[in-house]
Amino acid sequence: MQHRITTPGKLLNTQGHLREPGWATQPMLHYNRAYITAARWRIKEWDYYAVISRHFGLACTVSDNGYLGLVSVTLFDFDKKTEHTKTILTPLPLGSYNLPATTSEGTVCFKHKQMEMEFKTTPGQRTLHCSVPDFLPGQHLKAAIVLQQPPMDTMVIATPFSEDPKAFYYNQKINCLRASGTVQSGSNTFRFDPDTDMATFDWGRGVWTYRNTWYWGSGNGWVQGKPFGFNIGYGFGNTTTATENMLFYDGKAHKLEHVTFHIPPDSFLQRWKFSSSDGRFEMDFVPILDRAALINAIVVSTDQHQVFGYLSGTAILDNGERLQIENLLCFAEKVSNKF
Repeated sequence: MQHRITTPGKLLNTQGHLREPGWATQPMLHYNRAYITAARWRIKEWDYYAVISRHFGLACTVSDNGYLGLVSVTLFDFDKKTEHTKTILTPLPLGSYNLPATTSEGTVCFKHKQMEMEFKTTPGQRTLHCSVPDFLPGQHLKAAIVLQQPPMDTMVIATPFSEDPKAFYYNQKINCLRASGTVQSGSNTFRFDPDTDMATFDWGRGVWTYRNTWYWGSGNGWVQGKPFGFNIGYGFGNTTTATENMLFYDGKAHKLEHVTFHIPPDSFLQRWKFSSSDGRFEMDFVPILDRAALINAIVVSTDQHQVFGYLSGTAILDNGERLQIENLLCFAEKVSNKF
């Protein structure tokens, strides 16, 4: 039985340990860096947005990993099956990015001569602005995107790590954010349409153990005329109390049990499968693009495969209703970190 958090309270106790592991559909527990008793360089905080249309997409990350900061922008062309990423690494941010302690308000602002990024949250809306003068040779990338967030359920999970009581991960993922705005790269202009295009927001705060591998998948679209999204993942921490696996349909969450990624051993671009222990998420996944990234900065390294493709299969809601998913553009990833 997975534990659902229903009462507001502090995330950590006086020892800096996670007070109540579990899941929720809204943030019930209050995160505060001041209550963390682990070393500052072990604190990891990030905001990540993936804004996707049928033909192109934009991903933006601001991540403070303690002894290394990572800010990046990726532009995807799904028709050409290409992507380009620009990344800025900064040493020892140690909280200086001032990432908000909540997802309901606040501004993330990063300024560097090679990149400027701003995420602003106001009631019912999120705005993303990005400027990269030399994104591609001779091409300036500019993005101005508005994401609408009406009242709706989200995925929230508080995960402990069995090997270290001071380690935890507090995470909210918000699906089905309707997207409008433009991305300009050189002479090309890409436009998001809120009637068809959506975004996923990944907000993470915590103290991590040094070596981890995670699996994460997310996607949004329209099924029978209503917004549909999913979040699946596992691989780190103690998830006996709760998993992050959840369906979203017309603004309501439907909780899943355990989901397994069946990734071909020979290539990330071969056909995958997803299966769930409760039989409610049975999918085929046909990859079209592998955004592979390998960063090795001495004590910090990451080996990422974020794979985009088309999802088809059956999703079953809490009331037993079966949804047939056909060629939903989404992503699934395997990421191994030492950080």
